[in-house]
Amino acid sequence: MASLVEYKGLKAGYHCGYCDSEKGKASCGMWAHSMTVQDYQDLIDRGWRRSGKYVYKPVMNQTCCPQYTIRCRPLQFQPSKSHKKVLKKMLKFLANGEISKGNCEDDPMEPTMEDAVAGDVALINKLDIQCDLQRLGDNLKETLEREEKKKGRSAKKEESNELIQSQDKKMKLGSGEPSHSVEVHLVPKPGQGADLSKPPCRKAKEIRKERKRLKLMRQNPAGEREGAPAQQDPLSLFPPKAKSNQPKSLEDFMFESLPENASHKLEVRVVRSSPPSSEFKATMLESYQVYKRYQMLIHNHAPDNPTVSQFTGFLCSSPLEPETPPGGPDCGYGSFHQQYWLDGKIIAVGVIDILPHCVSSVYLYYDPDYSFLSLGVYSALREIAFIRQLHEKTPQLSYYYMGFYIHSCPKMKYKGHYRPSDLLCPETYVWVPIEQCLPLLETSKYCRFNQDPEAEDEGRSRDPDRLQVFYKKAVMPYGVYKKQQRERGAEAAVLQYARLVGQACSERMLLFRN
Repeated sequence: MASLVEYKGLKAGYHCGYCDSEKGKASCGMWAHSMTVQDYQDLIDRGWRRSGKYVYKPVMNQTCCPQYTIRCRPLQFQPSKSHKKVLKKMLKFLANGEISKGNCEDDPMEPTMEDAVAGDVALINKLDIQCDLQRLGDNLKETLEREEKKKGRSAKKEESNELIQSQDKKMKLGSGEPSHSVEVHLVPKPGQGADLSKPPCRKAKEIRKERKRLKLMRQNPAGEREGAPAQQDPLSLFPPKAKSNQPKSLEDFMFESLPENASHKLEVRVVRSSPPSSEFKATMLESYQVYKRYQMLIHNHAPDNPTVSQFTGFLCSSPLEPETPPGGPDCGYGSFHQQYWLDGKIIAVGVIDILPHCVSSVYLYYDPDYSFLSLGVYSALREIAFIRQLHEKTPQLSYYYMGFYIHSCPKMKYKGHYRPSDLLCPETYVWVPIEQCLPLLETSKYCRFNQDPEAEDEGRSRDPDRLQVFYKKAVMPYGVYKKQQRERGAEAAVLQYARLVGQACSERMLLFRN
């Protein structure tokens, strides 16, 4: 199935949910009737992001609050001091029901809520009414099936497996190649990671043991002592519990063994939301009630807002076509809900997209009664661990996309605390380590991060005539279409679309024309 989109063009001068400006926001958008995971991967690598089936790209040099795509590198991730506090807080609660006082300073109380502002949601609802999805889908399917038969190809449908991550299960740390981005080793702020320029910290107890071992070695170089064989290594006389010079991994903290009589049980389930799996259908109403409470108590919405249709349109509906290729993750690619079950009930849901090279975080909502668990931070750490698990089977899947980083909005800067991470250059679409970007953002809200003045957008549109158009049940290049149709003012919008999506996507995706 090819991607089918309707380009809606530029929308400027509307309300911004970040700075509360009435007319400061500007973005370009398109309605995606369907989209392959590879096309969406390429689009988010050019600064696009979806909200339901509406896919939008901020006009970075015009909008009041520039939104930079941010990705974390999970394979090199080490939890900070504040992240460890959140993990320990969860373990204490599960083990003995202990409720820690106060929130972690790193805990965002509005996780990814602001990524879809009121103006965008209103536009999405309007577009949803205007678009005849069934008609377009049937027409496209009929056309593509006809072409597929001509070429003698056949498609296979495979049922995707549902993943269940149990709190009792330990994940293995995946290995993989580091990002090609240049890393800058700067001294971090307190609580934001280890200083890589200094040797690892060691506990006094470990240092005393080391001294004792060295003393024994000097006294007995051959390693002999009463009752011990001569070939025994003196260092093994006091074997350390673990590698003392290695920091504990994320999984060591997250999946620490719980007592048999633990007070609570946490289970994380990954269920496909689009198309909805049987598990998703069975739990959708309970999930909606959690979302409704979250909106009422965290964002002060009225009891009748949001409705079920608003919930499904925003967080359940997705243009991404499910795929289960060989070598891909067991659950396949596409859109999922990561449900957090505590003692048999849902307390939080992370909406995620699993793509060829990353897991993209779409949204998080949770039961406000469990705010003391810092679920915003905890869910982000679980998603990082999930990516490391997926990476073991699918090595190319190795990044965590956290949406947009907005330096000018204090409550959105927490995303920069997950290191190492990179920001996307808004002009050349290359990834730049966040340490290099932050000094630039301190001087200007809008920045070109790529410091090579000669560098250009390598994926830019070079030949718009090769752009693919879907018109009257037929697929044709734009060069052919424009000779047949004389749409006044349409060419400027098509060229804008081609420039924003890039040459590769413009040749794969079908641009709907009526």
